[in-house]
Amino acid sequence: MANLNKVFLIGNLTRDPELRYTPAGVAVANLGLAVNRRFRDKSGELKEDVCFLTVTVWDKQAEACCQYLKKGSPVFVEGVLQSRSWETTDGQKRSTIDVRAERVQFLGKFTPSGKAEDPLAAAAEAEGVAEGTPATTTANEAASPDDVAWDE
Repeated sequence: MANLNKVFLIGNLTRDPELRYTPAGVAVANLGLAVNRRFRDKSGELKEDVCFLTVTVWDKQAEACCQYLKKGSPVFVEGVLQSRSWETTDGQKRSTIDVRAERVQFLGKFTPSGKAEDPLAAAAEAEGVAEGTPATTTANEAASPDDVAWDE
């Protein structure tokens, strides 16, 4: 029987990335990720469900995440599910399932401060559009490199 363990997620960071180093000097970062799902229930009412995940990123990619991302940054994560188990100091057994990132793509617009920002929020602010209203472009407007999603 074939096996497959692959996840693709797009969401926003729930906190600033946390960078640590293993005793061997390998960088590892934990990202808190919120992924929203909208659906209609049986009565036709629009509902929203949020899934909170921990994403573990390794090596240079971990350092780049900590350098360029902050709470609220939109990201695309490609990775695998990984389970962990441990025992607490009082003897209770705990387990969790996290995402081990193979690739993290930054979806926000790069800013001179070195942090990513939400491109829709930045466009709305530049245009003076009310928050929550999507910014639109006309067919004659050319996309600039700043309008394109970037990764490391």
